[in-house]
Amino acid sequence: MTTPIVNPPVAPKKPAMAHKSIVNESREIERAVTLIELGARLQVLESETTLSYERLLRLYKEVAGRSPSKGQLPFSTDWFLTWQENIHSSLFLNIYEYLSKSSAGDDIDMLIKAYRLYSEQVIATEVEPLLSFTRGWRLMKFVDAHMLTMTTCSQCGGHYVTEPYENARYFVCGLCNPPARAGKGKTAGGLRLH
Repeated sequence: MTTPIVNPPVAPKKPAMAHKSIVNESREIERAVTLIELGARLQVLESETTLSYERLLRLYKEVAGRSPSKGQLPFSTDWFLTWQENIHSSLFLNIYEYLSKSSAGDDIDMLIKAYRLYSEQVIATEVEPLLSFTRGWRLMKFVDAHMLTMTTCSQCGGHYVTEPYENARYFVCGLCNPPARAGKGKTAGGLRLH
């Protein structure tokens, strides 16, 4: 009786090692540094880069000179809808949308450019920016999730951050119809109300 020849089990092939690119890693580090310098929270860095949490933590401490803030990110759309905050959010979102239509790039790169332009505009009017980078990032997440949108003011024609079910036919922005507490001669996010 002959014994059948049994082939030895074949070990499964190991997947090819992913080629780790030093150039790509350098870009990720550069992006993370930029985000930290703009004040982004650690959660934003984790979401927008491929670097490990431990590396981001070390990088954050090195660039910012302190540990990152703890706590949750803003999770409510309400902040973006209050009077002055809405004006700042709307300015930022208009800049972002313009850049997205007129130039190419990753979403996060457009966000960085939009935030820098927003900051320049409000500082030029000698007003402190109300919108942090992290809030701007969160605003984009709310817009992408259709929790916030832009609506055209029926009086001035400007585009403002609103809830998606806002009736555009009757919508009046906070610049055209400021709240009573704003008072005369006050500024609305750096813009004089006349």
